[in-house]
Amino acid sequence: MSTPELIRIVSRASPMALAQVERVRAELARLHPGIRTEVVPVTTSGDRWMGSLSALGGKGAFTKEVDAALLAGEADLAVHCMKDVPADRPLPAGTMFAAYLKRDDIRDAVIHPGGLTLDELPAGSRIGTSSVRRIAQLAMSHPELECVPMRGNANRRMEKMEAGEADALLLAVSGLERIGREDRITEILPVETMCPPIGAGVLGLQCREDDEDTIGTVSALGDPAAWRETSAERMFLHVMQGHCNSPIAGYAKAERDGRLSLRARVFSPEGKVVLDAHEWAGPLDPPTLGTSVAVALLRQGARELIDSIPH
Repeated sequence: MSTPELIRIVSRASPMALAQVERVRAELARLHPGIRTEVVPVTTSGDRWMGSLSALGGKGAFTKEVDAALLAGEADLAVHCMKDVPADRPLPAGTMFAAYLKRDDIRDAVIHPGGLTLDELPAGSRIGTSSVRRIAQLAMSHPELECVPMRGNANRRMEKMEAGEADALLLAVSGLERIGREDRITEILPVETMCPPIGAGVLGLQCREDDEDTIGTVSALGDPAAWRETSAERMFLHVMQGHCNSPIAGYAKAERDGRLSLRARVFSPEGKVVLDAHEWAGPLDPPTLGTSVAVALLRQGARELIDSIPH
């Protein structure tokens, strides 16, 4: 194995995606000062479409064109937000994740022009979000608030809020930090109030399986805790076989002493039903923990709950 002179990184052309690529380029340059990187931008069907994602076949709408560029040999590396990578079906044949970067903040943030927190918002306030996970949990914790559909990148959503399309927004803390807009955060919600999506705050580096040079070079950027947490979460989601209209949430936590836990929840869309499971791995490997937590929720009726939701 040798270190390649050039690594071509395919990326969505959004400000968020390009900021994520810049982080990878910076970390690569620190480890391998001589390496050159260039960005191969693509626009995905998910970026072009502003309607419901389920109409496009779900989250894969953000990854299909990126996968195609990688498999065609037009790029050597793809950088993915793991929360956008479907786990209900395998990665495209011939590709693999070589590393998961050190995890960023997994929590959600409230953005309100007047600085109000979720508890301070008056009844009837409109919260801009299209996330079924956020909608279900808001219905549970703050039934007096109203959710209005909102898609587009974080900057675009803030523009829509300023234009009066919503009174407040829910956005991922990690995303706002990546684009340097954390100054807009009014309140950071604890995971007990707003359980995060599977893969929150994790960037995954995807390569072709036969590209040993690139795999060897970028795997050194990986974080062992992020690898264990993400492996458990993605196996959980895979066993659940949720679709993109399923309000599923959860997060694994790797402790410094090596212990690993996974908490996961499945909601009915209006937040009336909540199924909850929380387990520690003990000696279990991460995928086994993910499977065990999924089975615990399936025993509580999660399959029937997911299958009853139109998609």
